[in-house]
Amino acid sequence: MWRLNIADGGNDPYIFSTNNFVGRQIWEFDPDYGTPEDRAKVEANRENFRKNRFKVKASSDLLWQIQLEEKKNRKRIVKEGKKIVKALKEKNFKQTIPQVKVGDDEEITYEATTRAVRRGAHFLSALQASDGHWPAENAGALFLFPPMVISLYVTGHLNAVFPAEHRKEILRYLYNHQNEDGGWGLHIEGNSTMFCTTLSYICMRILGEGPDGGEDNACAKGRKWILDRGGVTFIPSWGKTWLSILGVFDWAGVNPMLPELWILPSFLPIHPENFFCHSRMVYLPMSYLYGKRFVGPITPLILQLRAELHTQPYQEINWKKVRHLCAREDLYNPHYLIQDLFWDSLHIFAEPLLTCWPFSKLRERALQKIMKHIHYEDENSRYINIGNTGKVICMLACWVEDPGADYFRKHLARIPDYIWIAEDGMKMQGFGSQTWDTSFNIQALLACDITDEMGPTFMKGHDFLKKSQVRDNPSEDFKTMFRHICKGAWTFSDGDNGWQASDCTAEGLKCCLLFSMMPPEIVGEKMEANRLYDAVNIMLSFQSKNGGLSAWEPAGAPQWLELLNPSELFADLVIEHEYVECTASAIQALVLFKMLYPHHRKKEIEDAITNAMQYIEDTQMPDGSWYGNWGVCFIYGTYFALEGLAAAGRTYDNCLAVRKAVGFLLKSQQNDGGWGESHLSCLNKKYIPLEGNRSNLVQTGWALLGLICSGQVQKDPTPLHRAAKLLINSQMEDGGFPQQEITGVYVKNAMLHYGAYRNVFPLWAIAEYRRQILLP
Repeated sequence: MWRLNIADGGNDPYIFSTNNFVGRQIWEFDPDYGTPEDRAKVEANRENFRKNRFKVKASSDLLWQIQLEEKKNRKRIVKEGKKIVKALKEKNFKQTIPQVKVGDDEEITYEATTRAVRRGAHFLSALQASDGHWPAENAGALFLFPPMVISLYVTGHLNAVFPAEHRKEILRYLYNHQNEDGGWGLHIEGNSTMFCTTLSYICMRILGEGPDGGEDNACAKGRKWILDRGGVTFIPSWGKTWLSILGVFDWAGVNPMLPELWILPSFLPIHPENFFCHSRMVYLPMSYLYGKRFVGPITPLILQLRAELHTQPYQEINWKKVRHLCAREDLYNPHYLIQDLFWDSLHIFAEPLLTCWPFSKLRERALQKIMKHIHYEDENSRYINIGNTGKVICMLACWVEDPGADYFRKHLARIPDYIWIAEDGMKMQGFGSQTWDTSFNIQALLACDITDEMGPTFMKGHDFLKKSQVRDNPSEDFKTMFRHICKGAWTFSDGDNGWQASDCTAEGLKCCLLFSMMPPEIVGEKMEANRLYDAVNIMLSFQSKNGGLSAWEPAGAPQWLELLNPSELFADLVIEHEYVECTASAIQALVLFKMLYPHHRKKEIEDAITNAMQYIEDTQMPDGSWYGNWGVCFIYGTYFALEGLAAAGRTYDNCLAVRKAVGFLLKSQQNDGGWGESHLSCLNKKYIPLEGNRSNLVQTGWALLGLICSGQVQKDPTPLHRAAKLLINSQMEDGGFPQQEITGVYVKNAMLHYGAYRNVFPLWAIAEYRRQILLP
């Protein structure tokens, strides 16, 4: 049976940490763990998901929650040296507060709402891990796991890293998320794509399934989907790269990724220093493997895949003619003719020249420079890297450079940091979201206003945040390695990751400032002022001239660089941009900081807040909404914008932008009192309700929170009462809320499942409703 280990570095000599692995969450298979009753419950949850997989496609983290169920008169022996998560069965938790239901003709009372708040708060508190963070899934993208399997197959480490039980769960996940047409989408709720269908098919074959094997003929259905659309020559560029590495494609059919870009003078706009950090950390190792023309061992399986996935004999394919092919299902970011001409000129003129002496010396120098950057990034992120996509290919590049070196072994030691297991199987996370989720959990519980019942929870959460703050900038001369300052930041995941994020820093800082106003005997000693100053310094460094804040690094590269986007799958991928959510989070944190530390960089902070508010107002859509970049979608963006404007004193009465935003939310409220927005809004950049005008409880929570802070209650509280009634009546027996559609997003069309959201935002909204509207 699987169990989740917390803050566990294990005994691997190739792993190291800056904070004793605080925030680390890794799954381990233990054949002796759990009772027969536990195992039966796991299987029942798996079967239930399988039966309903086309209705609700995101998991409910039930394997993790089985560790959180009451199990009286039984204690588990904790292995020496490991800090195993304290499950509810060890906490002896049982929901004792009666469930609340409000009738159609009943008014919501303060007493009923208090019960719902306390039920949710105690359940949320019980989900907290021993190191103070809230473990939860952050996955959903289907292009993450297959490259890891391919890399481990190529390097010969597949069975060592993923033994039988791992492989079984990886296959379970693939089966559960195969679409009815036989393909796989870019994410678990997406329509089928050539990219993910091909990668998933190859993954199943590598893991031991035959060409017609797999549950419900999964392989045969997947292959038919591929061949019906012209075969894998129509896979987009990222897929062409991975298939070339595997030996199922030829590098001649891949658009050039010149390593020489990395040795250009840095003042040139096209230097990769100006690229969006996630793109930079993907194309850095990709260009190394392209420059090396690396191809893995040609095994019998590879020869079979060549025959199975192409519509003509492999030896007869004209690779030069397939470089620009892309299946229409994958073509979210079509290339302009000028882009194709650019890639053609590189392929016809630059690439042949750079591979001939004496210009080949430049390539050798470029490849050495790339590996220097990869090793630097690996060490400064403790081999976690900025995200899964970059980590996998950096790991492979390290093996290609030197299979026996410690670099590769250090990468292997950090693979478990990205794995999550639930009732739908084993998945690969794009990141962990430990710090991000913990900040929201804390704020939701603070809004519940029952501090006397949450003291130990707050103490641990506060301690986690203090230990997770990044304490130092990247090593050496980090600017020459294209890195920004990170001292004082919070990351999206844990402290070891090391990659600063503006909104994560803002939310972490908000929590620490709120705790600083509470008794230390309840929440622990407040954070030192200098560390708060460091966090403020990070946030100010992210602000652009237009007042907006970027996410990971300061924006400022020329917008025209987006015309060179080599990806057909993702838009706005080349440079960093400003985001309304990051800007709004920063406003809230800076306003609170200014109140508590009024003399620190007073003028700079006041100007930053003013400019940030102007950015938010300037980016409002004509219908009153804001486009959300990290959540679905206009409801998410509008929620953040309203919170930011309200923190700076903008209300319905004194701000036109707030009035327009309220109008948007009220217009989109559903008949049942909730809100529900489709992930298609993110792709199409226009508001699209859920099919059948369904409501989503997380989005309802966002909308209700936005309306409360806008001052809507003074105008007409009826819409708020309707929303609160829906949330209260949707609370489950254990105090949590049901899983519905996924509500996170990355680069517009890669949806993410934030497993924590379903229990955080509905509770937070009910708590604010109780605190600000239903006064006792």
